[in-house]
Amino acid sequence: MTRVLLTGGSGFIAAHVLDILLERGHSVVTTVRSQEKADKIASAHESYGKDKLSFAIVEDIAQEHAFDKAVVSDPPFEAVIHTASPFHFNVTDVQKQLLDPAIIGTTGVLRSIKKSAPSVKRVVITSSFASILDAFKGNNPGHTYSEEDWNPITKEQAPENPANGYRASKTFAERAAWDFIEQEKPNFTLATMCPPLVLGPIVHYLNSLDGLNTSNQRIRDIMLGKAKDEIPPTGTFIWVDVRDLALCHVLAMEKEEAANKRFFITAGYFSNKEIAEIIAKHYPQYKEGLPTSSTPGGDYPGDGLYKYNNERVKKVLGIEFRSLEESIVDTVKSLQAVGA
Repeated sequence: MTRVLLTGGSGFIAAHVLDILLERGHSVVTTVRSQEKADKIASAHESYGKDKLSFAIVEDIAQEHAFDKAVVSDPPFEAVIHTASPFHFNVTDVQKQLLDPAIIGTTGVLRSIKKSAPSVKRVVITSSFASILDAFKGNNPGHTYSEEDWNPITKEQAPENPANGYRASKTFAERAAWDFIEQEKPNFTLATMCPPLVLGPIVHYLNSLDGLNTSNQRIRDIMLGKAKDEIPPTGTFIWVDVRDLALCHVLAMEKEEAANKRFFITAGYFSNKEIAEIIAKHYPQYKEGLPTSSTPGGDYPGDGLYKYNNERVKKVLGIEFRSLEESIVDTVKSLQAVGA
């Protein structure tokens, strides 16, 4: 059993990380922005006592010293899984809404751990394929992305638009974490998780259709008939199921050999067209609003696509990825539970 601090406990990924931590017998304190969110999570996990699940309120992760109190625990923490960071493009101020929370939140939690939680031996951070991808090269046919790649985005390019802002926030935050390890030489080792598009079932007690995580909005929109006449562009053509990603976070915490490694976590290729086909196959009640084989859009690019190397995550963490079909079927089921 490990005593773990999980940040951002009400998030899409963190909710699944929490479930896996508890199932595997760990003792968890999770940070949330409000008591209301803490109460929702607690009521969905009533079988776990306060020795297994408790909460710390961190209202704004972008504030200096935001985690100073949260990292102090009795018994003391042995690991921290830091998932708290914004992912949305509904932004008016890139610096304030994307860059600051990601970068200050990441460096802030590392500083707080070093200062006040010397017992912590492993920190796992949710980064993103956005910190690997060179979006300026488009679909980059012929290139194989791996943990060796870094997004070359600059501070000058970051505020140009929300997509740049998001990619920059993940890149700068992850680089800041590795710089911290190198310069500060703390007691703990680091592992970073770099997933592309994250699909998979939502946790019903935290979600409504309106407040859906950005990645799953495409599935909701296809279900609701918004792709009937034209399927929107896929954008990122690689994906992972949230449950597999959550397990990767926990395994990276548990396994000694994950120390000081980046993990590029993807199950493989997908397209919006394939999502529509899977929904049509398993949920005939949506047929009237779904695109058909002749509907334009949503397919793979005609000029080729980058490749990916996910061998490290399979070898070091021992992950076997779910299929796209299983993931979409389960996601639709979870969306139906909240009113889709």
